[in-house]
Amino acid sequence: MSSILVVDDEPHIREIVGSYLAREGHDVRYAADGDSALAAALDGDPDLIVLDVMLPGRSGFDVLRDLRAAGRRSAVILLTARDDVIDRVAGLEIGADDYVTKPFEPREVVARVGAVLRRVGPAAATAGTGGAASRPYLDLEIDEPAREVRREGVDLGLTRAEFDLLLALAEHPGVTLTRGQLGERVFGEAFDAFDRTMDTHVKNLRRKLGRRDGGREYVETIRGVGYRAARS
Repeated sequence: MSSILVVDDEPHIREIVGSYLAREGHDVRYAADGDSALAAALDGDPDLIVLDVMLPGRSGFDVLRDLRAAGRRSAVILLTARDDVIDRVAGLEIGADDYVTKPFEPREVVARVGAVLRRVGPAAATAGTGGAASRPYLDLEIDEPAREVRREGVDLGLTRAEFDLLLALAEHPGVTLTRGQLGERVFGEAFDAFDRTMDTHVKNLRRKLGRRDGGREYVETIRGVGYRAARS
């Protein structure tokens, strides 16, 4: 069972999303505005937050920024307007794991929640318990139990999705993975191969990794196919 915070200022959305998630066995809590959402998230440290962008007072973006600034790594799925691409991209850039566009089917939210929890659950379960050792990749250290990527001991602050993306690529340097293959690995069955979520995560990942000597990228684009981790 996972702890989930559902944040939306519309009572019927909170109730229906919460009821569907509760049927899956999750412990669901609620907040109706940004201030109470931030307080509940900081106090309860939920596994995942379903977070509406448009909230009274403090926006969903503000809540997300403050959580990440406080070092909290709760997974976050944003609820955004269907046609607002800027909102979706901005949310991913500041640390959201995924998004669902309104109006939506509650079962879509359940599917997205399940996909995110499946990919972060095993790592969370092994953290601090002697799980898989860190793996080197070029000048980086990928610490799977801690879900951190470090350079010279400094954590680069990757989001969950960025970490999973780099790990998937770094497991097979020089091997090209299609957007669909990466999407299934990072987002699970909920991945839509036609949206641009993957491209945004790759852009954010590259920005945080920076460039290697000679200006070379850690993640290379194979046009028309997908991406691969640099071999050397």
